[in-house]
Amino acid sequence: MTHDIDILIIGSGPAGSTFARHLADGTSATILMVDAGSALGTVTGENIRNLPTPAREAAYSMAQKFPLAAVPADPQADVLQARPGTHLLNPRATGTPTHQGMPAAAMSSNIGGMGVHWTCACPRPGGSERISFIEPALMQSAFETAERYLHVTQQGFPATPLSEGIIAALNQRFASDRSRERLAQPMPLACTPQPDGKPRWSGTDAILGELRDADVRTRRGLEIRPDTLCRQILTQDGEACGALLYHLPTGQLYRVNARVVIVAADALRTPQLLYASGIRPYALGRWLNDQPQVIALIDVDAPSNADAKTSVAADGRDNVSGVTWLPFHEPDFPFHGQLMQMDTSPIAFKQEGQNAGKPVVGLGLFLAKELREEDRIIFEEQTDALGMPRMRLAYDLTPADLAGLDRARAAVDKVGAALGGVANGGEAIILPAGTSLHYQGSHRIGPEDDDTCVASPASRVWGFNNLYLGGNGVIPTATGCNPTLTSVALAVIAADDILRRFFA
Repeated sequence: MTHDIDILIIGSGPAGSTFARHLADGTSATILMVDAGSALGTVTGENIRNLPTPAREAAYSMAQKFPLAAVPADPQADVLQARPGTHLLNPRATGTPTHQGMPAAAMSSNIGGMGVHWTCACPRPGGSERISFIEPALMQSAFETAERYLHVTQQGFPATPLSEGIIAALNQRFASDRSRERLAQPMPLACTPQPDGKPRWSGTDAILGELRDADVRTRRGLEIRPDTLCRQILTQDGEACGALLYHLPTGQLYRVNARVVIVAADALRTPQLLYASGIRPYALGRWLNDQPQVIALIDVDAPSNADAKTSVAADGRDNVSGVTWLPFHEPDFPFHGQLMQMDTSPIAFKQEGQNAGKPVVGLGLFLAKELREEDRIIFEEQTDALGMPRMRLAYDLTPADLAGLDRARAAVDKVGAALGGVANGGEAIILPAGTSLHYQGSHRIGPEDDDTCVASPASRVWGFNNLYLGGNGVIPTATGCNPTLTSVALAVIAADDILRRFFA
């Protein structure tokens, strides 16, 4: 059985959904977006954090039924635990040594990808994080579109004396020679403010807009097909002709012919699919970039004009500080900092003691890792539970990375001194490599086809006329900031290139 369509998109996460929306808005082409995972809720791509607890737990349980997630860990070993809704690349990873091989590397396998699980931080990159070979005006326009698709706002949480006091204290300590846009400020979040002060978090439903509705998709020529693994991209003479798709529940293998093929599977499985398809440029899987991560708990001295009833919960926890951004700033603060009220943090903090009556926020510092081609995905002859090339990661921290972690721990103390101190039992810890889920660089873009990149600045695979890539893996720079906004912006640039070249 074969099917003919105009555009095939592999992967339904933030980048794949951006391609789907931008292309559907720009052309009447027929579009098929496939994902190996299932839908976890009734609203296509809804962020799981918006669901009531029973529905949220049911969604997480469904996510764990995916074949790669169902591999049992060794019950005798002290194995790492993936975040809810995700599964480890190596389900038996123990985190020892803490960084070698990126033991905490994880993926999500469901409609909406990581976009239904993420914490929605959408800062723009600054300084050396920016992509130098893309025209600033083009990148600015793409960021604006990405922010519109994601519903990015800095008003996700209402301003309170406590949140304003945190920002003021940080700027008093860290302002230095920062420009206005790099001062401490409310975190740009992908969400919609709500009357009760708790935002509705954006998933890929926000990106899709009206296309989240199945009837609208049918009318506009977009199909989202779950439980469908792409086994191979079919190519001939520099053209991607289509793909072999495999329906996991029935075992049916069939061919789809397409005019344009887009792979946005994630930073690990996009290279895996290209490799399985015989598309193996030197840079594929190399320059793999995680973000070393330090976390701590910070006590906050509540300002004298704060209303205790609204600023501090009964147990002394802060519940209205929102999320504060302390931007990456070189050379004095080469980290991306975020201070999060406890119920917004993706990491479960365990604190042994507390200062009664003091609000507490979780501090996370992401470091920009030194980029090396030695940090890479290695594809093995054996196959995984889905019959794809098994992956293992060659990855480690350099002396410069370790020195950066030392600086980050010192920065934790400086943040604590600015706000009220590092909380007892909440001292800085370094998380195992891979915990960030911010993997980048594995199918990176670049200005020239010189073996240091896989794709052009418009995300088109070098040597191919109609094969495009998306996702965090296309980001070529060392970054500390959350990557989703950038990868969505790059998908916008790539989609515009497709519209210009194929559908003008």
